[in-house]
Amino acid sequence: MIRSRAALAAATAVLRLALLLAFVAAVAFALMKLSPVDPIDAYLGPAIARASPEQRAQIASSWGLDQPAPVQFGRWAARILQGDLGWSTSYAAPVGAVLAERGLPSLRLTAPAWILSGAVGFAIGLLAGAFEGSWLDRTLRLGAYLTASAPSFWVAILLLSFFSVTLRWTPLCCAGPIGVEPDAVTLLQRLYHLVLPLLALSLVGIPQVALHTRAKVAEIMRSDFVLLARAQGATTGDILLRHVARNAALPAVAILFASLSEILGGAILAEAVFNYPGLGRATLEAALTGDVPLLLAITLLATLVVTIGNQAGDVLSRRLDPRTRTQRPALLGHGA
Repeated sequence: MIRSRAALAAATAVLRLALLLAFVAAVAFALMKLSPVDPIDAYLGPAIARASPEQRAQIASSWGLDQPAPVQFGRWAARILQGDLGWSTSYAAPVGAVLAERGLPSLRLTAPAWILSGAVGFAIGLLAGAFEGSWLDRTLRLGAYLTASAPSFWVAILLLSFFSVTLRWTPLCCAGPIGVEPDAVTLLQRLYHLVLPLLALSLVGIPQVALHTRAKVAEIMRSDFVLLARAQGATTGDILLRHVARNAALPAVAILFASLSEILGGAILAEAVFNYPGLGRATLEAALTGDVPLLLAITLLATLVVTIGNQAGDVLSRRLDPRTRTQRPALLGHGA
C-alpha cells in the first residue's frame, strides 16, 4: 500500500514537471515569436542586401518558418518527444551538439560558484550572527546588502576593469588563452581564466545565504540552551560548532537551492562580460539571432535543473530537521 502511494505520488510529480516544461516552452516560444528579431536576417548578416526574395523563402521553408506558429511549435514538440532537439541556426549545428559543447564550460563555472556562494555565505552568516550588533556584524551586513543590491553585470565589469585592466592580474576574457585550441588548454590555464568569472558569479549567491544565516544564528544565540551552555563555560566557537551550525544550516540550505535560478541567470551576464564560451553566452546569441530551437532547449534545461534542485533542497532540509518532514514525497519519489 505504501509503495503504491509512493509510486502514484511520484507519477503525479513527474506529470506536474512535464506540464511545467510544456508551459515554459510555450511561453518562451511565444515570446520569441513576438520578438522583432528576424532569424533569417540574423542568419544572412551582411549578405542580407544580396539575398533575393526567393532565397529568403527557400531558407524559411527549410527551417519551417513558412508555417503558422502553432504548427511550428507542434512540430518542435513532436521532435522533442522523439529525442530530437532540432537544429541551431546560429551555430549551424544540432542543438544537442551545441548543448554538449557549451554545457561543460558552464558547469565548470556555475557548479563551483554555487558551492562557493553557499560555503562563504554560511561562514559569513555564522560570524555576523554570533557577534550580533558588533562592528564585525555591521560591516558584514553592509557588505552583503551592497553586494545584493548591485547588478551582477556591473559587478563583473568592475572586477574586470580592476583586476584585468588596471592590475593585469587576470585575463580579459575567454576560457583559455586566445589562439590556443580548447583541447590544448592546460588545467592551470583553465583555472587562471576561471578565477574572475567565478568570483563575479559567486557574489550573486553569497549575500542571500549570509543574511538568512545571520538572522537564524542571531536568533539561536539568544535562546535558552545557548545561555545555559555559556553558563557551563562553553566558548563562542564551541557553541557555534556544536549547537548553532546544524540549526542554522536549514535556512542556508533552503536559500542555497532556491538561488539556483539566480546563479543560472547571473551566468548569462557573467559569460557575456567575460566572453566565456558557455550556455549563458549561447543563450544571448540565440536570443539575438532568433534561434528558437536552441533557446527553447536551454530554457527547458534550466527549468529542469532549477525544479529538481528545489526538490533536492526540500529533501535535504527535511533530513536536517525531522520536524519539517511531511508525508508528501519529493519529485523523484523519495519519501520523507
